[in-house]
Amino acid sequence: MAVSKDDVLAALQRIELPDGGTLVSRDMIRALTVEGGQVRFVIEAPSPEIARQMSGLTRAAEEVVRAVPGVSDVSLVLTAHEGAPKPTQAPQLKVGGHPKPQAGPTRPAGVDRIIAVASGKGGVGKSTVSSNLAVALARQGRRVGLLDADIYGPSQPRMMGAKGRPASPDGETIEPLHAHGVTLMSIGFMIEEDKAVVWRGPMLMGALQQMLGQVAWGELDVLIVDLPPGTGDVQLTLCQRSDVSGALVVSTPQDVALLDARKAIDMFKTLKTPVLGLIENMSTYICPNCGHEAHIFGHGGVAAEAEKMGVPLLGQLPIDLDTRLAGDAGTPIAAGDGPMAEAYAQLAQGLIRGGIA
Repeated sequence: MAVSKDDVLAALQRIELPDGGTLVSRDMIRALTVEGGQVRFVIEAPSPEIARQMSGLTRAAEEVVRAVPGVSDVSLVLTAHEGAPKPTQAPQLKVGGHPKPQAGPTRPAGVDRIIAVASGKGGVGKSTVSSNLAVALARQGRRVGLLDADIYGPSQPRMMGAKGRPASPDGETIEPLHAHGVTLMSIGFMIEEDKAVVWRGPMLMGALQQMLGQVAWGELDVLIVDLPPGTGDVQLTLCQRSDVSGALVVSTPQDVALLDARKAIDMFKTLKTPVLGLIENMSTYICPNCGHEAHIFGHGGVAAEAEKMGVPLLGQLPIDLDTRLAGDAGTPIAAGDGPMAEAYAQLAQGLIRGGIA
């Protein structure tokens, strides 16, 4: 029987610590590798003093891993941080790390449905659509959350005009921020705006799992998840570990964008996540001076793709300078009045009528 990392972490989850929690829940497992039946990992204690008290726990950890079917050899090392936080310090929330084992797809307590907003490529306005759709739904009376799952390029803090680090009174539960009637969470709240997130896949998966499961979302009708572009680790983790109601795919009419949108659609099909509809962004450009309408990125491509798939074309949103300016200023265009606010209001109403949101 092949052994997986999840099998090993599930076994280690049974090792309880004297002061509460487990080796896994306290994020003490590092450098876990599984090669055939050989398992290697590091237990990293918070301090040298605690490490000296863990000799019995290391033996227990080795025994439970060795008992996993298919494991032939176990090698572990016990190490420790050089220093530990002072007891008087507030609990520190650590974001990222190995994802925790879970029995199956879950949904945060109190959240009625999860809708992913995706695109095959970057630059099609997916995050702009996500923020404005969230605000438009909130203005329709829905209880809305917005999770910025674009770990490498979080833009929702700027677009929603939200600042500050989320509180964590116990070092586990994360208190989200709020703006324009929407409950917000983003990795962008945890790091400096110009600081890069340089993480491998497991760290991304762990961070996404934390932002879904450890955030106190409260009672929500819908949680909108603004995914990164493409078909990578974050999309896979969300669809496999979360009970996602469905996905909205955003594309421009341009052929190159549609090529990548089809890949995103195929990904959701492979992951058995329903595609609830397509949204055509940058559909047309209307000159503010003369009123001439131009189809800069082509015309009709997204509508034809929706018809081919048998899913709704939920909206066609034009290129609009005020929309860009509003996002940069931190007040989504949907929060005000005017043609674009009305366009997003109609999109939100359509989703509500269709039982999507």
